[in-house]
Amino acid sequence: MNQNRHDNDQSHRFLTKDPTSTLGEDQIARILKNDCSGHGNDTNHPTSFLETLMHLFRGNVGPGMFAMGDAFKNSGVVLGGFLLPLLGLTCVHSQHLLLNASLHLQDELNLKRNPGFATTVELCFATGHLRLQKYATLSRRLVNLFLCLTQLGFCCVYFVFISRNLKQIIDSYGYEYSIHLHMAGVLIPIYLTCMVRNLKFLAPLSTLANILMVSGVIITLYYAARPPSAFNVVNFARIGQLPLAFGTAVYAYEGIGLVLPLQNAMKMPHKFDSTFGVLNVGMVIVTVFFFAVGLLSYLKYGDDIHGSVTLNLPKNEVLAQCVKMIISTGVLLTFALQFYIPIDLMLPTVREHFRQRPVLVELVFRTVFVLITFTLAELIPFLDLFITLVGAFSSTTIA
Repeated sequence: MNQNRHDNDQSHRFLTKDPTSTLGEDQIARILKNDCSGHGNDTNHPTSFLETLMHLFRGNVGPGMFAMGDAFKNSGVVLGGFLLPLLGLTCVHSQHLLLNASLHLQDELNLKRNPGFATTVELCFATGHLRLQKYATLSRRLVNLFLCLTQLGFCCVYFVFISRNLKQIIDSYGYEYSIHLHMAGVLIPIYLTCMVRNLKFLAPLSTLANILMVSGVIITLYYAARPPSAFNVVNFARIGQLPLAFGTAVYAYEGIGLVLPLQNAMKMPHKFDSTFGVLNVGMVIVTVFFFAVGLLSYLKYGDDIHGSVTLNLPKNEVLAQCVKMIISTGVLLTFALQFYIPIDLMLPTVREHFRQRPVLVELVFRTVFVLITFTLAELIPFLDLFITLVGAFSSTTIA
């Protein structure tokens, strides 16, 4: 009887790689309780292959893509043509590793759903070597910290991106104001979109943002492909410039925080990471867009390329002004979606301390972080440097 009880107890435990320890159900429950990622399967509204592909595209196409010309400037045509796709391949490989780890843990621990990003990392430490297990909680906290820093960094870049493009449009009509004043004007619509508390109501904004961004990319490629081309392009940039190219490219490719929620929301999750699944197909399309926009932009403008190729478009042409407005509007509509992730991670902890008025607490919390991103953007209003900083510091850590 004692032997049967022992066998039954062991059936509810997952043997770690260290044979001297086990991870019990109570420990698993404690870890899953801290999983506030919201990555569970949406059985009411599961997404199709095409819908998930659109979400993946929207999550990867933004200011980073329009900065790829700057990445080529800091790497060179030949070196950039080799290194940038290689970096994209590395990022996709890392995303597959995360998906495989999450699925493996779900199977081994008999979990009802795939754990989120931070919880997957914590469980990997908790079921790993005995020396690593004491760092399990710390690993989750670090992942959440850098996820928040990365997403808030994206939001800061969005502030600068929109304001820079808006300033160029208004300047062309003779009304020249400080970039800081433009940021203050952009703050109002951004603040209003960030007050939308339910992700469901952000879906129409995501669809409209997709349409605007694709239209903007097509028109930008049209301008970049027009003659004449620049004469000051280089095949190999100086070694000292490569870190700038690396930071920009990592910023553009950083989308590891999207893969688990996108997979879990699918009707057929196995089609997300298969050979011809959403992830591989989508990232091939994204890489082609990145490469085309980056290379053509650099060949067109050479060393004069800005932190966003939209800032190189003709200032007085109506079509160029329209594409700047289209892309800026698409980025503005995406701001709230990027902002949702850090709020979703941090808000449960805040609510534990202020339980009486949860709605008011959330609105105040959102307001504070909108103002924080606005302030950081005001302090560093240089688009190329901000993109490189976010990519090299936060994105590299989690990607």
